[in-house]
Amino acid sequence: MTGKILVIGSTGTIGTPLVKALLAKGESVKAASRTGKAAEGAEGVRFDYTDASTYTDAFDGVDRLFLILAGGRLDAIDALTPVVEEAARRNVKIVFLSVFGVDADDSIPYRQVELKIIASGAPYVILRPNWFADNFHTYWKAGIEHGQIAVPAGEGKSSFIDVRDIADSAASALTSTDFDNKAFNLTGPKALSYGEAAAIISQAIGKPVGYSAVSDDVFIGILTGAGVPKDYATFLASIFYPVREGLTSAVTGDVETLTGHAPRSLETYVADHVAALKD
Repeated sequence: MTGKILVIGSTGTIGTPLVKALLAKGESVKAASRTGKAAEGAEGVRFDYTDASTYTDAFDGVDRLFLILAGGRLDAIDALTPVVEEAARRNVKIVFLSVFGVDADDSIPYRQVELKIIASGAPYVILRPNWFADNFHTYWKAGIEHGQIAVPAGEGKSSFIDVRDIADSAASALTSTDFDNKAFNLTGPKALSYGEAAAIISQAIGKPVGYSAVSDDVFIGILTGAGVPKDYATFLASIFYPVREGLTSAVTGDVETLTGHAPRSLETYVADHVAALKD
């Protein structure tokens, strides 16, 4: 593998640490974004899923692709299929960030994208991360500030994964052929309920943080009240169903298989992000 690596979503939660990890490995990186602004050490290139005219420059000189759907989008099939087809046409290896558990139902849009990639003929690696630990200092930050995380998770547990471990896993998949044409389910080292997670955060930041198992409707109301579009709020509520049903509690060794190191615990994530959780 001597070409460049195209990183879609290079300025995002996963893309930012991934670009850094790839550069640290000595790789040439094309950091794709809507603006095309260069990242430190990486070549910036403009990319828009819906504008095929941006594909030519983005894919020029590339032999590997990190593919992710931008946050807030619900059109996984429509947005990603043209990109998959372009990568396959050029025989570019695709490392796709999918979603934990989608292989249980072929009708799920993310699973349909996976199947398109598998059938494309291009080499691929599929990564299915569980719930991001980093959601606590982003999506659930307002709740923590008010002392209460309110999500419709019931008493379900999730093996929360640190985004640094996702980025490390993606970097390994992009820089080795050892994992080609396989799928990996990425988890943290332990499954925790939101109540248990809240207690860990509370102890670390020195203020009470509780957990309220709200209904879907209440959750949607909280999000729309904060300015989230209703269709996306409804989608976010729907993905808590697997949590309530115990489908996100599995713990795998896939992070260690890919990276050679064990995944970070939620305690480690919290300790490393105390300032962000407090501010």
